[in-house]
Amino acid sequence: VQLQASGGGLVQAGGSLNLSCTVSGIDWYEYAIGWFRQVPGKEREGIVCIAGRDGTTRYADYAKGRFTISKDQVKNMVYLQMRDLKPEDTAEYYCAADLGNYSSRWSCHLDNDYDDWGQGTQVTVSS
Repeated sequence: VQLQASGGGLVQAGGSLNLSCTVSGIDWYEYAIGWFRQVPGKEREGIVCIAGRDGTTRYADYAKGRFTISKDQVKNMVYLQMRDLKPEDTAEYYCAADLGNYSSRWSCHLDNDYDDWGQGTQVTVSS
């Protein structure tokens, strides 16, 4: 399993940014993909996840309304659209894959113990 996050950069507060995660080596039916972020000195925190089986999502409370996850299994991509960005959104952003029967009946989770992780992409929001 390989994942690679991209699309980070510098953006002004209130702006938008779209991240991409290239995924390979998974059976989408058996995995969930999550987005996480980490600030130096702090624990990595979950943002949102999506079940490959049926697209069911789970958002962290702080991400609801500003962040949107989507997937394109044909292109093996998962996206994170971020809008109305704030300086506190500055972090290294990661995508990760977790093996499990995730669906609307058993939601994916935002715990830090996903099976496979990609390299992160830095997002910096200036005030």
